[in-house]
Amino acid sequence: MRGGRGMRGGWQQADLPPADDAADWFAGRLPDNWFTGPPTVTVDREEIVVIGELPAPEAGPESNAAAEGRIGRFREDTRDTRVKIGFEAEARYGRKVAWGASIGETRVLFTHLAVPVMTRLRHDERRVLDTLVDAGVARSRSDALSWCVKLVGEHTDEWLSGLREAMSEVDKLRAEGPGL
Repeated sequence: MRGGRGMRGGWQQADLPPADDAADWFAGRLPDNWFTGPPTVTVDREEIVVIGELPAPEAGPESNAAAEGRIGRFREDTRDTRVKIGFEAEARYGRKVAWGASIGETRVLFTHLAVPVMTRLRHDERRVLDTLVDAGVARSRSDALSWCVKLVGEHTDEWLSGLREAMSEVDKLRAEGPGL
C-alpha cells in the first residue's frame, strides 16, 4: 500500500484507479445476448482483457473452421459497441481494453497490447534467448522472452494462483491496519 491508497504494486500503480469490480462492471454493461455466460475478465497494470464464450455453431465445437467463422462474425457484428464500451471502461479504469471470444477450445483475441518490458539480462540469460532464436523457436529475443514467460506460466499456474491469493490477503490486512 502506498500512502494509504490501498493499492498493490507500489509506485507503478499509484495513480491507477482500482479495477477490482471490472468483471462485475463488464457483466452488467455487456449486452445479455453476446455470450453464453459472464465473460472472463483479467486485469493487469496496462490492460483489461474481456473474453466471452460464444454458442457453438451447428457444425459443432469440434470444427475449428466453424468456430473461427462464428468468432469472426461476432467480431465484425459487435465492433462499434465493443469500441464504445472499451472507451467507457478505459475512462473508468485507466487501462486499455482488449477483446476476445472462444468456442470450446478455439480462442481468438481480437485486440491486445504488446507492452514493452524493460529488463536487464546477464550473459547466460541472453544465451538462452539467443539459442531459441538460432533454433527458430522465436524470431527475436523479445519473442523468445515472451515464449519463456508463457512456458513458465503454463507450468506454474497453481503456484502463481496461490501467490496472487496470498497477495490479496496481504492487501486486505494492510487495509485493516492504521493509515500512514
